[in-house]
Amino acid sequence: MKDGVKYRRRQDRKLNTMMWIAIMLLTLSPVLLVGCALPHIPSRIVYEDPVNYVRLEEDADVLAEWLPTHHTHPFLIEPGTIRTILTGMKVQEHRTALQRWFLGESPLVQAFTDEEMTLLSAQLAEALAEATYHERVTFYLSQPQTFARRIITTGGLYIHGTELHFLLGNWRIIYGIPAYGMIYDRRYPMRPTAAKGFDLLFQPAEAVIPLRNSLIDGIFANAKDELVVDLTKLESSEPVTLLRGLCMNSQAFCSREPS
Repeated sequence: MKDGVKYRRRQDRKLNTMMWIAIMLLTLSPVLLVGCALPHIPSRIVYEDPVNYVRLEEDADVLAEWLPTHHTHPFLIEPGTIRTILTGMKVQEHRTALQRWFLGESPLVQAFTDEEMTLLSAQLAEALAEATYHERVTFYLSQPQTFARRIITTGGLYIHGTELHFLLGNWRIIYGIPAYGMIYDRRYPMRPTAAKGFDLLFQPAEAVIPLRNSLIDGIFANAKDELVVDLTKLESSEPVTLLRGLCMNSQAFCSREPS
């Protein structure tokens, strides 16, 4: 009889201990989840439909007290000029030197379809006109395939002086929506969701300002996913004319004099 009482008491103590552990885990789980979550990026929507958006988000690389980091925003530019720039952007499958030796260069492909350029040209122009010196423009384009799969093209851009900086985070990537956890592709459009296998090019090539990249970027095909286009070397002088007009009216629009 005594053994039975002792056994029940041990079982009760074990049950109480397990209950306390469960309560502590439930109490701490929100804290743990917050600690593991990626930082929130403040943003505001310029355009949004069920599958696409264009928005403005704060650029962490811009420092309020350091003027050289300030973007030249707001920036007035016609949608037609944006469409010309988007038309000049090409994507090429990334191949190593050995692959090029055997297979040659991969063909150039238009980075954006006509439908995508029609949407982006108007919305990117509006976003640049609304942006402040510490914001960049980001975009997200998707084509739903199934309930849990979609093809995405995402990226962002900003104007610095007379230079257009354009980064393609994802290009026609098939993204599988996870069964649980955070959906990263919509929240972080400038971050790749998979290893990049493409190079971003621009025509005319003489308008491109070369960038320095590390050896690791070259190995992982990340060296040519960003373009810097000199707006003064495009056929239309409209963007530069508008920029100089803004600079003459207010130095707040310009972080530095155009070259």
